[in-house]
Amino acid sequence: MDLTPEQAANAVERNNCPKCEAPAGSACRTRSGKCATKYHTARFILVPALREELAVAVPDDRGPGHPWKPGLSLEAVPAAAAAKPIRIGYARCSTAGQELASQLAALEPVCKRIFSEKISTRIRTRPELEKALRLAYDIKEAAPDQEVILTVHELKRLARNAAELMTLSGQLQDAGVQLELLTGPLTGIYDPGGMGAMFFAVLAVAAQLDRNYIREKTLEGQQAATAKGNHGGRPKVIDDDSLVFARALKDRGVPVPEIAGKLTIKTGKNAGDAPSVASLYRALAEAEANDAPEGATVIGPRRPHQPRP
Repeated sequence: MDLTPEQAANAVERNNCPKCEAPAGSACRTRSGKCATKYHTARFILVPALREELAVAVPDDRGPGHPWKPGLSLEAVPAAAAAKPIRIGYARCSTAGQELASQLAALEPVCKRIFSEKISTRIRTRPELEKALRLAYDIKEAAPDQEVILTVHELKRLARNAAELMTLSGQLQDAGVQLELLTGPLTGIYDPGGMGAMFFAVLAVAAQLDRNYIREKTLEGQQAATAKGNHGGRPKVIDDDSLVFARALKDRGVPVPEIAGKLTIKTGKNAGDAPSVASLYRALAEAEANDAPEGATVIGPRRPHQPRP
């Protein structure tokens, strides 16, 4: 930066802030109405000499942390032509056993700001990735002509599957943020508004194919399970073997409550307990309905009369 902190602050304050709407001549303000400790990125990025700094502190004489007051009215300066691209780096590894050093070593020479985290791909929300994207979007919002590039070591660091990658690519396209891959077969910079649009389109097609593949495999698995008699859901309280035994006892005239006491639940949280009498009545009724000829009326087993107390 060729400007002193005081000169940088004066340059920043010649622009209205798109973030907090502080007018020219005033420091940025927080949501609580106090002077911010730093100028918002959306504001100082408008100054060509500061576009790569990504941080400009508010001078002490502006009173950071004090109630915000409008400064002298200054004529806002229109945004100048875009400077060289701003690269925002992102690095991620899945577990504590992996290391980020190799990714950071590749990103540091080219990126002005790097966000990194150790987080599993199974976790949908990645805080540092969200921060990197938010910074990129803020810069593009403040200076639409400024090239902003999200740089990663390789493609798999961004998403766990094609569907997530498609969602992210759609967001980058909407914001006009480019994507750069430093290694891998797809090494290069992809501009969603230029030739790189084909790359993002391929990601969208790949995501759709991925969803179709998962759906087909799920349906095939359900059909195979159904053919084996597994219809999903919770396991039966009274399995087929217990039901055959219960029907045999019932045919001999053994009362249903007594039969229930002789059975044992084999799976689930009640494994080892006897099934309820109601469950046994229900299972016997379903078995008789399945055995009855088509069109026949089935009368379920009659429960013993329970006198009212």
